[in-house]
Amino acid sequence: MPIVHKDLDLIMPIVKPTQPIRLYTTLLSGHGHRVKLFLTLLDLPFEVVELDMRAGDNRQPAYLRLNPYGQVPTIEDGEIVLFDSNAILVYLAQRYADPSWLPQDPIGAAAVQRWLSLAAGQIAYGPCAARLVTVFGAPLHLETAQKIAVKLFQLLDQELAHKPYAAGTQVTIADIAAHTYIAHAPEGGVSLEPYPHLRAWLRRVESLPRFVAMPSSQAGLLAA
Repeated sequence: MPIVHKDLDLIMPIVKPTQPIRLYTTLLSGHGHRVKLFLTLLDLPFEVVELDMRAGDNRQPAYLRLNPYGQVPTIEDGEIVLFDSNAILVYLAQRYADPSWLPQDPIGAAAVQRWLSLAAGQIAYGPCAARLVTVFGAPLHLETAQKIAVKLFQLLDQELAHKPYAAGTQVTIADIAAHTYIAHAPEGGVSLEPYPHLRAWLRRVESLPRFVAMPSSQAGLLAA
């Protein structure tokens, strides 16, 4: 018997891992939050292994055997080990989720892939990078990252004026991949106020059943 989310018009088959998925991440990692959010939305059993990046947990031999890049997130699903947040989203969608999360038709698949590329491109170099500077003190150029974010938000605001979700009328992993760093852009000193359609999209994602937010940081525009 499938689970029906009437408000999303989604049918999610009951497909569960045989044991909890292990998620290696940090509390304030937007990349890690993407995976945590999707696991939660799918109501999959998982456990979080918190890494202390400042203490070098991600450089320990045991972790490097899982992820030689020493980055987060990484998941263990039984014998399967995966890293890269977008790759993990694709895996979870294809293994455990209703097909609507990752469309297989040419147009739908291309639309999702374009946003996954944005997540790894302009979102990473824009709002993500700006937040890395203000929250973590990363040695990146803040003004450049903020300019990339502003240009991106202008374009996305125009795009989202004509559709409710990233890939069209249905929520997909594209929305999950893009949400966190855009939602937390003010922490990097980038305001969301000029972009009403972008903010409406954020609210739609945040109204999904079982949505969980990443904790905010008192940085950038949110600094006391």
